[in-house]
Amino acid sequence: MRYLSTRDASHAAGLGAAIARGLAPDGGLYVPERLPSVDAGALAVEASLPGLAAGLLQPFAAGDVMASLLPAITADAFNFPAPLVEVQGGAGPLSVLELFHGPTAAFKDFGARFLAAALERVPREDPRRLTILVATSGDTGGAVAAAFFDRPWVDVVVLYPKGLVSPRQEQQLACWGRNVRTLSVAGTFDDCQRMVKEAFVDPTLSRDLLLSSANSINVGRLLPQMVYYARASLALQTADGRAPNFIIPTGNLGNALACIWAREAGLPIGEIVLASNANLTVPDFLQSGEWRPRASVAT
Repeated sequence: MRYLSTRDASHAAGLGAAIARGLAPDGGLYVPERLPSVDAGALAVEASLPGLAAGLLQPFAAGDVMASLLPAITADAFNFPAPLVEVQGGAGPLSVLELFHGPTAAFKDFGARFLAAALERVPREDPRRLTILVATSGDTGGAVAAAFFDRPWVDVVVLYPKGLVSPRQEQQLACWGRNVRTLSVAGTFDDCQRMVKEAFVDPTLSRDLLLSSANSINVGRLLPQMVYYARASLALQTADGRAPNFIIPTGNLGNALACIWAREAGLPIGEIVLASNANLTVPDFLQSGEWRPRASVAT
């Protein structure tokens, strides 16, 4: 399985290299050259979340060193549950997929912990200490900081928009120290994300530092987020006989994309509804086909 840049398909890498690099050399995102088909029936009988994760992601690591490492990576990363809780009194079958049982109470813990566990085990061509850059609007930075904190082979730099996260989030972002540095940016999350992307294509930084990303622009964040959709969809189909629909709160679409990939790979998933707030740039693009970015609206 190869991963190709969204900007130039000639930039190809195996899964381990794609995760370690974060972005392709041309600034594009690494995506699978094709979405493999998974055996939903075999996954349905897997009792543990780490075991299901290893089985689900195995085809995505085919031919790569990561394939043999997946059981250890998923056992390290997924050491907390993702329970489905039925909502009583609704008009029809309704459940909530609880994704807040990780160490920072955010769904980002799934991707961040998988990324840290993978990067710790996958051999790298460059022996230098790794620097992880991450932009956050609140949850991502805390999850990444917790996942990589005190690992001796990595430094983490977190960028967040000053005054645009909650006081509790700000405390969670800035409480770490040691190998985690947190910087407030006079701007929005989009400004933080732009700075991260610019750092990756900056020739001086690329020469002096070994950079990687922990945002959902890294395929190592997206793939593990497929796991809880797989577990939930298989459990609900077993109970109800139907492929469940998912309603997903949506910002930059990383979490929703993981659900879409899971459905395309063969998991029993029906409709996927993207729930947005007043920042409608992405919904407007999906409706009109015209990309019209504008300033973020505080909600």
